[in-house]
Amino acid sequence: MPFIREIRRTISDRLAERRAHQQLSAELAAFRTAAERTELDLVLGRHTAEETREIEAILSRQDAERRYQSTVQSISLSGQH
Repeated sequence: MPFIREIRRTISDRLAERRAHQQLSAELAAFRTAAERTELDLVLGRHTAEETREIEAILSRQDAERRYQSTVQSISLSGQH
């Protein structure tokens, strides 16, 4: 049954990674203002690209989502469909 234990451990590890990623995403979403993002960028600048890869990817996705939502809202408010 070592095979089944390995599968369970793999699933458990992936769930833990997913939870950690979701928590990190939620924490990074709090950095919304220009000043907060500048401060965050300064902190990230002290680390290598390898070390900040996941954070940069999350921030890029969040920025894209905010731009999309802003565009959708602008279109909706202007009455265009």
